[in-house]
Amino acid sequence: MSSSLIKHVYAVIMAGGIGKQLWPVSRKRMPKQFVDLFDEGTMIAKTVQRISEVVIEDNIFIITNEVGRQLILSSLGSFRPDNIIVEPCSRNTAPCIALATAHIKKRDPDAVTVVLPSDHLVLDDQAFNKIIEAGIEIARGKQGLVTIGIKPDRPATEYGYIQVDEKLSIPLAFSAGCEFMLFRVKAFAEKPDAVTADEFLESKDFYWNSGVFIWHIDAISREFERSMPDLYKDLLTIYDSLGTEHEQKVIEDVYSWIHSLSIDYGIMEKADMVFVLTGEFGWTDLGCWDEVLKVAERRSMIEEEKLDNRLIKIECDNVFVRKPEGKIVCTIGVSDLIIVETDNALLICGKGYSHRVSDVVDTLRREGLKEYL
Repeated sequence: MSSSLIKHVYAVIMAGGIGKQLWPVSRKRMPKQFVDLFDEGTMIAKTVQRISEVVIEDNIFIITNEVGRQLILSSLGSFRPDNIIVEPCSRNTAPCIALATAHIKKRDPDAVTVVLPSDHLVLDDQAFNKIIEAGIEIARGKQGLVTIGIKPDRPATEYGYIQVDEKLSIPLAFSAGCEFMLFRVKAFAEKPDAVTADEFLESKDFYWNSGVFIWHIDAISREFERSMPDLYKDLLTIYDSLGTEHEQKVIEDVYSWIHSLSIDYGIMEKADMVFVLTGEFGWTDLGCWDEVLKVAERRSMIEEEKLDNRLIKIECDNVFVRKPEGKIVCTIGVSDLIIVETDNALLICGKGYSHRVSDVVDTLRREGLKEYL
């Protein structure tokens, strides 16, 4: 990508979630994107590093909350403080992306934006960035919105899905030897039940929705105006306030009345021109402990536990343990368990049930046990 073009490419990393399904490690004061799950660096640090191979550092934004801002400043020392966008409160991905769009449009009205979560695992950075570069070239034409689809390897119920339609040609610069495909999107599907997930897998025209989006600033602005006109008016109000003494007050006012809505439901499902790039780059949404367990198994971390003399397993099979350094944990005669211990909490979960951890967090909130959140 030429230097004249790359200066108009921006990245927005969404880092406002609390990752409640990874409780008790993920907490309000230390969400999962700031936790080092595999002793290889935090998810957000790896996300910034990965996208910086495609987007210049000055054009990388992180949108988060006040807790996240403080954690970014303390853990990502070289990150530009003025590229941290703070949401007053969480309102899901549509308002989050609208706020980021206002900021980027103010800086560069010809921007192409890559929007991506801060907490996904990617094993092949080179393959990921190649598909992102192809998406940027497609989005530069302003004709539609681009998303990234993941070929499913199982009938997962924890992911949303994208149904593909017509197969299209890849931009010439990326067509030679490429290992990904471009389709028109036929439909988006919410997280399915087990029967529907089986049907999706058998049909072979459904892909997992990665939550990665690429678009020209004009294209996404046009879709906000068409599909979410009230939020579009709020976007314009924020845009006009940026850089003025009223900026903070305006953003707080807007967030006091806007509704929580996902970008998938608010925009992507209604847009006329949506494209999906599909490819393999070792993607995992680390949304629950079962996903962490799969990665640990793949990396032989279960075997490495044997080297820890403070972790004793007797006649156990498929038991994953995460504990504070110095603590001793002993398991006897159990199997298919996930055990996660922190200083003030202990989670014992059957394999395949970690999606219910969010219910624990909701119960703690209802019972007023804020010290454990």
